[in-house]
Amino acid sequence: MSNKKITIAIDGYSSTGKSTVAKQLANYLGYIYVDSGAMYRAVTYFAMQNGFIDELHFNIEGLISKLNNIDISFKFNETLGFAEVYLNNENIEKAIRTLEVSNFVSKVATASEVREKLVQQQKYMGLNKGVVMDGRDIGTVVFPDAELKIFMTASAETRAKRRYHELLNRGDNVDYNDVLKNVVDRDYIDTNRADSPLVKAEDAIEIDNSNLSLEEQFQKILQLVTMTLEGFE
Repeated sequence: MSNKKITIAIDGYSSTGKSTVAKQLANYLGYIYVDSGAMYRAVTYFAMQNGFIDELHFNIEGLISKLNNIDISFKFNETLGFAEVYLNNENIEKAIRTLEVSNFVSKVATASEVREKLVQQQKYMGLNKGVVMDGRDIGTVVFPDAELKIFMTASAETRAKRRYHELLNRGDNVDYNDVLKNVVDRDYIDTNRADSPLVKAEDAIEIDNSNLSLEEQFQKILQLVTMTLEGFE
């Protein structure tokens, strides 16, 4: 395998397991892992905490005016084996994974000013290669020149079931139909927003993991990484 480091961009719909396989790859390769979705969740959490968004309204101008007050960082937790998300030095890893945050994150992500701020940070994180980043526009906007681009998909029902069980295991009190609605709604917003909509990059490899186990998915993508790196031999 080549000593050269590459950029791996993993895009796809919500709850397709992008973060799970991206973490696995980063750990295996010794690369930096960046969960871009967590960055949008962090901004959403900030908006919720400061009264800029709720079920009835979204004060987008108010949020934009406070973007410079938002500092997002990732700190590696050796016990967990992955980096947790911090907002202004507060660990918000668990707080941003709720269904409430999920219900608002796609709306917040439609704000061009929010995307501009976060894309700038994401590009900076990938300057030295050796990075695995997942999200919605990594292969199309953040790293259009990434050596390996993957686009992950699965049926809405499959993704909703995964997300539902994940939330139940966390101890959250959720209804499956609410989770399914969230998945479908987010798909619509993510693919129809004006700024950087979710689309498969022309040179991305699509993987439907509806019927793949986590190990099968990891091995399939690792094979693609190996083939890409061998191209530099």
